[in-house]
Amino acid sequence: MSARVLSGKELAASVRTEAAERATALAAAGRPPKLAVVVATADESSAWYVRSIARAAEKAGIACDVVDLGAEADPARIRDRLAELSADDTVHGVILQTPLPRGAKLEDLAGAIAVEKDVDGANPLSLGRLAAGLPAFAPATAEAVVAILDHHGVDLAGLHVAVVGRSTVVGKPAAHLLLDRNATVTVCHSRTRDLAAITAVADVVVAAAGRAGLITAEHVRTGAVVVDVGTNPTEDGGLVGDVDAIAVADKAGALTPVPGGVGPVTTALLLRHTVQAADRG
Repeated sequence: MSARVLSGKELAASVRTEAAERATALAAAGRPPKLAVVVATADESSAWYVRSIARAAEKAGIACDVVDLGAEADPARIRDRLAELSADDTVHGVILQTPLPRGAKLEDLAGAIAVEKDVDGANPLSLGRLAAGLPAFAPATAEAVVAILDHHGVDLAGLHVAVVGRSTVVGKPAAHLLLDRNATVTVCHSRTRDLAAITAVADVVVAAAGRAGLITAEHVRTGAVVVDVGTNPTEDGGLVGDVDAIAVADKAGALTPVPGGVGPVTTALLLRHTVQAADRG
């Protein structure tokens, strides 16, 4: 068996086009959408991601300010800047990029982002609303998991989905979104005993642990759908996922590629969220 490739490029292009059209309409109405990305790290992979957001925003007609506070910024300075941007009427979306400086925690700082501008769902209040089924922006990567499955016609109702990873950025919010689609969800993590025994009976496996090659052929049942959220840099400057793609492709029924799968959809959804926030504001 050779797994069907669940590319995210076509979906991402469609979402970007939609965002660009709405951005044009908002600008014409005197409400040009604007995104602010707060950075406090020298991490190169993070810098690459921020640049990709800025380029995508520019192409869509969305202003994007990258606020670089430096890798040594203290938590108070980061929190104050997030609060200032939240209070700025010209800014409609605010993102706090990770990783953060030593001593700074995302869950502590993200609370300074106004919920209505929290376009990447980092504020604990946003996550709580998401869990309760109330309106809120979901973390874009978690939403991208469901969006890419929808795009490729995977009906989640009644399926058993194993989510590998329990972060508040992907694993936990993805589990809530999948539950909302009537899937039966098992969340696995570093303390899970016999991971393969759980994932190998799932209809869908979502790999979001941040460990290159964690999911191998033994973790996947024949014909299963596998969504690889991992973005692990290699020594030669490449990017690999959490799934051993070569081994799993011979067993799974469908598999998202890395790169070109969840990643571009995530960026596109951040643009959609920003124009939605501008439209509401």
